[in-house]
Amino acid sequence: IAVSTYLNYWWPNLPGWISGVVVIATLAFANLTSAKAYGTMEFYFAMIKVVTIIIMIVLGVMVIFLGLGNNWHAIGLSNLWSHGGFFTGGVKGFIFALSIVVGSYQGIEVLGITAGEAEHPKHAIVASIRSIVWRILIFYIGAIFVIVTIYPWNQLDAVGSPFVETFSKVGISGAAGIINFVVLTAAMSGANSGIYSSSRMLFKLSKDGETAKSLSKLSSHQVPYVSILAISGGILLGLILNTVFSALSKSTADLFVLVYSSSVLPGMVPWFIILFSELRFRASNKALMAEHPFKMPLYPLTNYFALISLVIIVIFMFINPDTRISVCIGAGFLVLLSIIFFVRERKHQN
Repeated sequence: IAVSTYLNYWWPNLPGWISGVVVIATLAFANLTSAKAYGTMEFYFAMIKVVTIIIMIVLGVMVIFLGLGNNWHAIGLSNLWSHGGFFTGGVKGFIFALSIVVGSYQGIEVLGITAGEAEHPKHAIVASIRSIVWRILIFYIGAIFVIVTIYPWNQLDAVGSPFVETFSKVGISGAAGIINFVVLTAAMSGANSGIYSSSRMLFKLSKDGETAKSLSKLSSHQVPYVSILAISGGILLGLILNTVFSALSKSTADLFVLVYSSSVLPGMVPWFIILFSELRFRASNKALMAEHPFKMPLYPLTNYFALISLVIIVIFMFINPDTRISVCIGAGFLVLLSIIFFVRERKHQN
C-alpha cells in the first residue's frame, strides 16, 4: 500500500493494486529463491537508506557549522534549546511519542531468528547486535540531531520533508524524487523482512504442531515455501481489502493507519517474552552463563528497566486519545488469540 503511494509520485495514474501485486510477487519470488536472495535484496535496500542518510547528515553538519546553502552563515546549535527548550510538550508528550518510536523499532528481534540460517551464527549475531547500537546512534539520533538543529521544531509542519528540504537547501536538484525513491526502497525492505520473519514463525509453529503441518514443508532450496506463500497471500488479501474499502468509501482510507497502529501492542509481546525468557534462562543456567562470551551488560537491571519502560508506554497509549482506539484493538486481538490458544491446549490435554 505504501509502495503504491510512492510510485504515484512518478506515475499518478497507475492503479495502486497493480503496483502492489507486482511488489508482492517480486518479494515472494526473492524469498522463495533462497535465504541468500532475501539477504542480498535486504542488503541493497539497506545500503540505499544508509548512503542517503549519511549524505544528509554530512550536508546537514556543513549547513550547521559552515553555512552551506545558507550564504555561508552558520546556523549554529541554538535551535536545540530555543523556541521553548527541551520537553516543551512536557514529560507526558515525551512518553506519548515513545509509542511511535516503539512501532518504528519493531522487527529488530528478527535478528535472532536469522541465527538458524546464518553460516557462523556466533560471529554473525554478535557482530550484528554490536553494529545495531552504532547504527541507531548514527542513523536515527544523528539524523534527528541534524533536522532539529537546522529547522526549529515548531516550524517542521511547514517545512514538509526535512530530508527533501536539506538536499534542496544545498542545491541538489530533484531532491524530492531522490527521497521518494529512498522511502520506496524502505517500504519494500519492511515488507521483505516481514515476509521472511513471519514465514519462519509459521514454520516453527508448524514444526511444534501449533498450526497446519503443510506450513513446515521445505523446497529444494531449503526454504519454507508454503509459509512464504501463505504470508504473501495474507499481504495480498490486505491489499485487496484496502482497494475495495477505499473504492466504497474515502473514509476507509484510514484503514491502513488504524491497522498499522493497532499492531504496536502485539508487536511489543515478543520483547516482553524475550526479556522474561532471558531472566528465567540465566537463572536456571548459571553454570552455562559463567563462561558465556556475550552477555548483556548490567543484567538483570537492563531487563527490568526495559520491562518497566514498555509497561509505562502501554499505559500512556491507553491514556492518549490518539492511540487509545488502536491499542484497544491490539489488546482485543491479543485476548482473542490467547483464548483460542488456551481452548486448543485444553482440547489437547483432554
